[in-house]
Amino acid sequence: MSDLTDRFEERFGEIVAYLELIDGIETLVRSGVPRLGEDGPTITVPQQRILNSGVYLQLYNLVEATITNCLDAVSKAAMHEARWGPGDLTAELRREWVRYMAGTNLPSGPDKRLEDAIGLCDHLVAALPVAEFDLKRGGGGNWDDRAIRKIATRIGFELRISRGVEREVKRVVRNELGSLALVLDLRNALAHGRLSFVDCGQDDSAAELSLLAHRVAAYLREVIGAFDRYVEEHRYLIPEKRPQRAAAG
Repeated sequence: MSDLTDRFEERFGEIVAYLELIDGIETLVRSGVPRLGEDGPTITVPQQRILNSGVYLQLYNLVEATITNCLDAVSKAAMHEARWGPGDLTAELRREWVRYMAGTNLPSGPDKRLEDAIGLCDHLVAALPVAEFDLKRGGGGNWDDRAIRKIATRIGFELRISRGVEREVKRVVRNELGSLALVLDLRNALAHGRLSFVDCGQDDSAAELSLLAHRVAAYLREVIGAFDRYVEEHRYLIPEKRPQRAAAG
């Protein structure tokens, strides 16, 4: 099991624990005695709906954290041995390295742009190896299955998801949206104040939220597997620079 998988399963386990709480409260409410403990507070319908809405925020955070961790793993693995030069990287990764070194994605004045360009030039003249760098995420606040595929393409590989998992994550859940697209849509609606937590969670049952969460998790597990293979096979390097062991496998 990879480090990426370990971190993912730990965070998803927290969501599962939250879903179990929601299920327990739903059962309690159906019993006709919606009270926490013998003398505890009464559970109101708005409170129950607010708890339901929290699942969408947690799932979106899981999606974003997973992609961030996958991209960090690529950067760290690619530069781990500190012996690869810019010319050893694939065109896609080299583009990302130049973007980072030259700060092309950051707003800056002429002097700062010149300073970054000189730094890049000095690095190339000195023939220094590529140090660890940050891959620009993009997609901030907008991660769904389309954005995830786009970032995979940007760093140079085709994201392949099994047919069954792809079908389930695209199956319409609500508002003509599949699971990942719905999580994104409702998360943004909550974050920007277009939708209240009470309204967001009014149509959900614990069983439906659990199904949604497991569809998202199944998709993300395959994404992690794809990134792990990308790193293990050294596909961030041009073919002639990939270690023979990886190439033979």
